Amino acid sequence: MNKKEEVILNLMKDDDYVPMKAKELAMILGVPKKDYNEFLEILNNLEMNFKIGKNKKKRYRVIEEDYQEGIYRRNAKGYGFVKIEGQDEEVYISKENSLNALNGDKVVIEIIEEKNKVKSAEGKIKRIIKHEKETVVGTFQNNKNFGFVIPDDRNFGTDIFISKNDFGKARDGHKVLVKITKYPMNNKKAEGKVIEVLGKPNEAGIDMLSLIKEYNLPSKFPEPVVEEAKKYGKEIDKKDIKNRVDLRNDIIFTIDGEDAKDLDDAVRVEKLKNGNYKLDVHIADVSNYVKEGSLLDREALIRGTSIYMLGRVIPMLPRELSNGICSLNAGEDRFTLSCSMEIDPKGNVISSEVYKGVINVTERMNYHDVQAILDKSDEKVLKKYEKYIKDFELMTELANILKEKRLNAGYLNLDIPESKIDLDINGHAINVGKYETSFSNEIIEQFMLTANETVAEKFYWLDAPFIYRVHEEPDLDKVKELNKFLFDFGLRIKIVGDKVYPKEFEKVLEEIKGKEEERVISTLILRTLKVARYEAENKGHFGIASKCYCHFTSPIRRYPDLFIHRVISKYLEQSYNVDEEFVEDYKEKATSRAYQSSEREKIATKVERDSEDLKKAEYMESKIGEEYEGIISSVTQFGIFVELENTVEGLIRFEDLGDEYFIYDENRKRLIGEKSHKTYKIGDKIKIRVKKANKMLRQIDFEICQ
Repeated sequence: MNKKEEVILNLMKDDDYVPMKAKELAMILGVPKKDYNEFLEILNNLEMNFKIGKNKKKRYRVIEEDYQEGIYRRNAKGYGFVKIEGQDEEVYISKENSLNALNGDKVVIEIIEEKNKVKSAEGKIKRIIKHEKETVVGTFQNNKNFGFVIPDDRNFGTDIFISKNDFGKARDGHKVLVKITKYPMNNKKAEGKVIEVLGKPNEAGIDMLSLIKEYNLPSKFPEPVVEEAKKYGKEIDKKDIKNRVDLRNDIIFTIDGEDAKDLDDAVRVEKLKNGNYKLDVHIADVSNYVKEGSLLDREALIRGTSIYMLGRVIPMLPRELSNGICSLNAGEDRFTLSCSMEIDPKGNVISSEVYKGVINVTERMNYHDVQAILDKSDEKVLKKYEKYIKDFELMTELANILKEKRLNAGYLNLDIPESKIDLDINGHAINVGKYETSFSNEIIEQFMLTANETVAEKFYWLDAPFIYRVHEEPDLDKVKELNKFLFDFGLRIKIVGDKVYPKEFEKVLEEIKGKEEERVISTLILRTLKVARYEAENKGHFGIASKCYCHFTSPIRRYPDLFIHRVISKYLEQSYNVDEEFVEDYKEKATSRAYQSSEREKIATKVERDSEDLKKAEYMESKIGEEYEGIISSVTQFGIFVELENTVEGLIRFEDLGDEYFIYDENRKRLIGEKSHKTYKIGDKIKIRVKKANKMLRQIDFEICQ
């Protein structure tokens, strides 16, 4: 809500206010004649959003009923939930009260039944403010004189009718992109027009292309943006070296995955004479090239983040920058924004400095080789990097100290392995397993966490305009729900007064370490926690037990990092004597940029998750009839989810649990056999058979092995 809307609402909420017509309101508020049409638009907008209404005499008043805005998430069965910003609990919407809203629509709802101990609040959609999608990806079905597109998103809410004149070049069974020309009304289906034929469903790359189109991702950079990136060339501007700290003779390493091309962080560790450590974290100075308001900047803001789909990356910046002049490639001079920290043997940062640097990375290392050095497991690798072995041992020493300090503070070390999905040359999934990590990954994680905290704290105390990474305390009701599950394992998250502390979660994680139930309990804890986001206001980070945290270390692939690099650069250029105009301007920008970045991150997370689900289902299509042992990861009123050792998760529906009828115990989230009293609960080991898998639906069904 903008300030003008607030002024109007505040006037109408005043005890002395009597309903007035538009012209009377304009006079009271002193609206200039030239702004009257804009004033009418504001009134109309408030009325459309059920903030105000008109009586029979066309006089405006505040609407007292409980109308709220939110995003509607529809279920394939027709009902759905509305997520209202700032509220943890979603509002249930029955099919009858959905007003033909589609999945993802922004809506106005009326609360028709308040939340109680038994069920969540129930609402009724009063108006659809904005449809989320104008285009939809789906499968075209030709019925001669007309056709239908069945959306890939099974929760979307409607098939789309296509008249014969709007088929384009679509053929039966093709994946297509359709533009919606008429949204559903009065129980009639939506209507649309095929605007692009993507190809046959099983053609190489069509599945990932479909996801790109479904989420309307900007897969190609506009030519002017690429040209702007190219103008920086492949080498740094030597004239700028004199304005930077020259560290080109230092021994500096990048440590990344073997396939990484956008290397935005490099590190160096020294042991000081006083027994302390000096940790240098050098980050690519992307803001030196991506200037505020430039074409590159505008495109980066639209994208918000790089998206890593299987076998495909949609980068935030063109490769001319991300893989070129901004990438800290070994043996090449590169500009950095660096943070040097002196750290005592207990892991406390006792002093720090942020500065502009120029470096030349000594060696481009990968996690596998660093771990081989630490384990002394590969003679060839040890010989190749013989003169740097002491450097990596010192890094390990410091990383262990930093990790120990974090764990003591309550850092949540959730050991939930990521999926590793191998594809063949045509992009088909040929194997699914756990992505194995080692302590070499931990070294970089601990160093980056420390740099992020140090930078955040430094600029927090300067009251600088900033974007923080915020992770608030979990909702107490959710913690209490979690405790019901933990009770079965003899565990409990202690609640002190009306607060819960990270250390209490860490105690549980330490208790289950190495046990069979570790994975499932770690996942339950993750579901209990709130989702981290970006904000212009520091609210701490619960998950890493930090009072002040930001994202500073990945400006090539995250916009918030790039934004705060600009702020830091300004403070460095002005010797920390920044004018008030800059501060006010960037505080406003921080708010809008943080919101945009959070929204883009949500989309990136969905796309990455969908791409994994799709490929897992594709892989399991060839495993129909095979038997596996898994662990129950979730129990619902329609069946149980089982996760296999290779991270694949599937659903056993009630009808596939055998002949017996099972009762759903909602309080304990378990199933109980009506006759045998056989119980299925979270964490139980279970043997399953793969019943079916559908790549298009991204669904895998299991059945119980009797």
